[in-house]
Amino acid sequence: MPVHLTPNAISAIVAGDVNSKPLVQVLDIKLIGNAQERYSLLISDAVSAEQAMLATQLNDIVKTGRVKKGSVIQLIDYVCSPIKNRKIIVVLCLETIILDCEIIGNPKSSAQSETFAQKATPSGNLEQPAKVGNGHLSARNPVHNVQSFQATVQPPYQPPPNYKNHGAIIKNDAPACIIPIAALNPYQGRWAIKARVTAKGDLRRYNNAKGDGKVFSFDLLDSDGGEIRVTCFNAVVDRFYEVIEVGKVYLISKGSLKPARKDFNHLKNEWEVFLEASSTVEPCPDEDDTIPRQQFSFKPISEIENAETNSILDVIGIVTSINPSIPVLRKNGMETQRRVVYLKDASGRSVELTMWGDFCNKEGQKLQEIIYSGLSPVLAVKSGKVSDFTGKSIGTISSTQLFINPDLPEAHILREWYDGGGKNTTSLSISKEIVPGSAKNDIRKTVSQIKDEGLGRADKPDWITVKATISFIKTDSFCYTACPLMIGDRQCNKKVTRSGNSKWVCDRCNQEFEDCDYRYLLQAQIQDHTGLTWVTAFQETGEEILGVSAKELYVLKYENQDDVKFGEIIRSTIFGQFLFRLKIKEEVYGDEQRVKNTVVKADRVNYSSESKYMLDLLSKFSR
Repeated sequence: MPVHLTPNAISAIVAGDVNSKPLVQVLDIKLIGNAQERYSLLISDAVSAEQAMLATQLNDIVKTGRVKKGSVIQLIDYVCSPIKNRKIIVVLCLETIILDCEIIGNPKSSAQSETFAQKATPSGNLEQPAKVGNGHLSARNPVHNVQSFQATVQPPYQPPPNYKNHGAIIKNDAPACIIPIAALNPYQGRWAIKARVTAKGDLRRYNNAKGDGKVFSFDLLDSDGGEIRVTCFNAVVDRFYEVIEVGKVYLISKGSLKPARKDFNHLKNEWEVFLEASSTVEPCPDEDDTIPRQQFSFKPISEIENAETNSILDVIGIVTSINPSIPVLRKNGMETQRRVVYLKDASGRSVELTMWGDFCNKEGQKLQEIIYSGLSPVLAVKSGKVSDFTGKSIGTISSTQLFINPDLPEAHILREWYDGGGKNTTSLSISKEIVPGSAKNDIRKTVSQIKDEGLGRADKPDWITVKATISFIKTDSFCYTACPLMIGDRQCNKKVTRSGNSKWVCDRCNQEFEDCDYRYLLQAQIQDHTGLTWVTAFQETGEEILGVSAKELYVLKYENQDDVKFGEIIRSTIFGQFLFRLKIKEEVYGDEQRVKNTVVKADRVNYSSESKYMLDLLSKFSR
């Protein structure tokens, strides 16, 4: 009884049709892969042969002998994807129709599969059995006789499929199978990917013509090194934002693929996954060691000098110094933190890394502690953004990740170079360092310079750091009674007053309540060797200065009337030396214009770190 393979199946699959379920024959099987076992097949439709890759979850059918050389199989679910400049058929689900069969027809391999096909037989050529007809032959097993083979159950004849342009492709009904990220494309049916989350973006809110919304994204890495970004909007954010954790492995399915938005997505994948209401995200309970924790592509600092502005890249270097964190005002009027770190490597170059926002307080604070202890840590930067604002520098973005002293080969090599004499080598900076005192914004000033340089009198506020001593604190009005009610996601904080029934009343909220909040409105005089000035500290900075909450201090003074303990807290602060981060802006009080100095951060002086700062300052001026 003749065996019919599906005519033109190979050419149709390569052309992009993945909706039929063709019969093909396995000409050869080879074990490939380094970190993970994977089988490569040479499949044939009796005329053409093409290389295919077996999904790893199907490895057992080869190991247990359910598919072997000569087997006739039916492809149930598969994709054809470009991998390394050639098209590879990835088999996701299959069914073995005939386990043992001689080579059918006279298949010829394509150029990309020629090398593989030549190894199908010991002679280097495909076997040439006697043909019974065009494209098929008698199913004569070399081990069994004809009668025993004809007892094998044969599949019903399937007419050749019509490989014309069908328009929209219909998803097949096969169960979702795990496929490599590199094999994803919008023309597939059901699919699933198993991958590790390497980065998770912040939850962002937006407003456009369609209204308000929210969005977040996360990046995935699978065992084959494929990466892709996944994005969630609105209701989907509520389902998955708390579920997704960096470093965890998930099984994700039923998303839609769209072209990656390269303005926001730096991954080397032309597609991006958008999760929908029907999408599933299942945590994998067992740790999968075949999936890397992170994937880096480090650039030497010397190459960053010629990198394209706004490009995204990975860099690794030794941290040689770090600046204090300072507040800055963004263009949208929101305040954030900025901290500059200096990196060098064996390429003979150094570069500035600018940290923004939470990076300043998390990794930035840890780096500062290491530097001030006298050590120089290795810092790996994943997805830093190239800037040309001051020469060439690197800046953090929402998807950036920082790794301090990572356990990486590149980090160990860099450490050996630095400890072996690299720390004594001179590195040329590719960033134009700003010498302190050369600009108004984000620099150290003295008290007298606030007035002498007219700070705060421009359209935008000035942000400076002053090292000064507190010489006086007003204690008669150090806080106010505030509304504790929430307006959206923020506390009202407007001043409240007592009503006739002894409840607190907020004019803004038009409500009464039993208890109010207490918030600092601290007026203090600070001075250094050049002069003195008044500053205002609100809630958070008031607590940084006095070390207790406004309510605690209020209770001590007005309810407990404990003047002794109250006085001890005030005296312990007077003559204390702080690094004050000040926002300086001219404001109108009645008919008078006055410059207001607002404390946005107050840190008691760490004399070890201050000595390090002074030494760095001297070294910059001595260049």
